[in-house]
Amino acid sequence: MKASGLLKTLLPGLLPLLVFIAADEIWGTEIGLYVAVAFGIVQVIVIYIKEKRLDKFVLYDTLLIIILGLISILLHNDIFFKIKPGIIGLILVGILGLSAFSGKNVMMMMTQRYIKGMKMNEAQQIAMKRSIKLMFWLFLFHTILVFYSAFMMSKEAWAFISGVLFYLIFGLYMLYEFVRNFILRRKSKTEEYLAEVDKDGKVIGKISRTEAHSGTMKLHPVVHVHFFNSNGDILLQKRSMNKKIQPGKWDTAVGGHISFGEKIEDALVRETQEELGIQDIRFEFITKYFWQSDIESELVFVFIAFINDIHFIPNNEVDEVKFWSKVKIEKSIGINTLTPNFDQEYNNILKKIKINNKSN
Repeated sequence: MKASGLLKTLLPGLLPLLVFIAADEIWGTEIGLYVAVAFGIVQVIVIYIKEKRLDKFVLYDTLLIIILGLISILLHNDIFFKIKPGIIGLILVGILGLSAFSGKNVMMMMTQRYIKGMKMNEAQQIAMKRSIKLMFWLFLFHTILVFYSAFMMSKEAWAFISGVLFYLIFGLYMLYEFVRNFILRRKSKTEEYLAEVDKDGKVIGKISRTEAHSGTMKLHPVVHVHFFNSNGDILLQKRSMNKKIQPGKWDTAVGGHISFGEKIEDALVRETQEELGIQDIRFEFITKYFWQSDIESELVFVFIAFINDIHFIPNNEVDEVKFWSKVKIEKSIGINTLTPNFDQEYNNILKKIKINNKSN
């Protein structure tokens, strides 16, 4: 459910509370309860006449007001009426918690009920789940405050927490989402776009780099190049500490995404130039395989090339490069020195390659 839709749904349940606070100041608590209950009943009738339907959430909310209000009147104790927003808060927190931390997204189902024909891609669903988790913690905090204020604080403090504070929290949340989305939109103008591919490498769509790395598991192609010298040693790069993924670990000499619309051959040349400053190299295709981490799914095209000398200048992508013997690599596997991707690639591919002296 969109934030505006959620607010519209919850507003009818908060209005009787505000009416009670005003009536209580004028006529006293018991009259205030009568007025609030009557207001809740009138509200349901007006909504039905206006929209020709009974919104279940509003109906249940109003019934709760009537029941708790009547109990408070009979017992001459307004605490039952005052805990009403806390009970609604518990229901809301339960729905948010179920949506955020289980496989059943109730909030999404409610949204689709209010917005007919609405569909979300995987990236949008992930973003929605992130927002729901944030709302869960915010409203859990507010609900605890409501119960505390109902029993331990003055009527004025309870009124502020139950009504005004709720809207302040909701407003701050909406401001946060607005600023965040504004920043993301600005960032998207310079976003790198990748090809989404099927298992055979056929392009089936276009995705942003952010979307590719956000847990959507949309398959996208990358190239890896392994450089061997005449001794059979393998050139590795030390990933920059500025990298978000596996910073400071030793990895494939050249590895990078294939941009949307870019040929594999062009990606090889570009990535080799960007990361190592090497040009005019002949690449030999070895194989392709699937790689999946916690945040992405890749179709990896593996190439090898031969070189003995390299004049490397550190850059934003790579801190250092060095030839490693196969013995040293095998001693380093599994001890958090090499990237998990390289560990797997070496065991499955590289140690099986028999190198002849093909260097330039």
